[in-house]
Amino acid sequence: MTGSGWDSTGFRDRVEHALEDFLAEQEVRLAPLGPDAGRLLSEARAAVRGGKRLRAAFCYWGFRALRPAPEPVDPQDPEEAALVRACAALELLHASALVHDDYMDASDTRRGRPATHRAFAAEHRADGWRGDPEQYGAAAAILLGDLLLSWSDELLRRCGLPLEQVAPALTVLDLCRSEVIAGQFLDVSVQARGRADVETAMTVLRYKSAKYSIERPLHIGAALAGAGEEQLAALSAYGLPLGEGFQLRDDLLGVFGDPEATGKPAGDDLVEGKRTVLVALALDAAPDAEAALLDALLGTALTPAQVTRLRAVIEESGAAGQVEDVIGQLGERAVAALHRGGFDPHASVVLEELAAAATQRVV
Repeated sequence: MTGSGWDSTGFRDRVEHALEDFLAEQEVRLAPLGPDAGRLLSEARAAVRGGKRLRAAFCYWGFRALRPAPEPVDPQDPEEAALVRACAALELLHASALVHDDYMDASDTRRGRPATHRAFAAEHRADGWRGDPEQYGAAAAILLGDLLLSWSDELLRRCGLPLEQVAPALTVLDLCRSEVIAGQFLDVSVQARGRADVETAMTVLRYKSAKYSIERPLHIGAALAGAGEEQLAALSAYGLPLGEGFQLRDDLLGVFGDPEATGKPAGDDLVEGKRTVLVALALDAAPDAEAALLDALLGTALTPAQVTRLRAVIEESGAAGQVEDVIGQLGERAVAALHRGGFDPHASVVLEELAAAATQRVV
């Protein structure tokens, strides 16, 4: 990002260091449990490693939208360092959701490496332990996801800012976690029923991803800055449509994304049977025979040829183009709301750049 002069790479590095320091502290605390705790910490590190750190960035700029950054920013300043630790808590929440999501979706990979449940199952199998390796992997993934979820609260609470300043943000985090877990259950139920209209798919999208990816991180940062209801509402007017556009882009990548970039197999959402807005639109618009084919093959072990065929069905139905248009409209709505929000000018420039990064990405 160049227009604002914001060092996004430097920010990601600071978030990485905050997470590394926190996990090193947890490793010391769990050391009396022996080598199994070390294995759990090793997988926790893998689960939080990498990524775009967009949730942490939105949290940071939700704060700076109301409380402008000093010039120049000193990463060693105690308040600045504490703020970055608070933002890093959102990445622990995200890692928790991914670990659980991969298990629920029976995904094999995440960011080009084995998904957590697969990694633990492989260890069980390689060591020749008793019982079912897959069940062991499932149990380990559930427990690690729960631990990461707990740690998200802990890192925010102990970020270093005064507790009276952190308390309103903790209230938002509570709401965020409830929304994303309930959204996950709605998604699981929709897939189990094997049908979802566009409205239902949008509800899943909003609560499973859009809110916890952008709107609530903004709110957590703003709450740390002492935001009132009007300021939170102004951030929602920017963050919620942007979050929806972000997830719609993810839906397109889940079908059409390049595995080299996404770290997931080609057409992964089709194999997993995701009833996304993209799929719902395609089922509505495709000719009966092609819609029936898409509906029948969705969620099955697809061959590369079948993935190509279903991609063509979605493309030819016009659904992909329609979703692309909606992403553009949502991005424009978000930016217009940002300009009306009365936020710090520098923060507004960065948030506009983040809007482009969230909706125009290829991974």
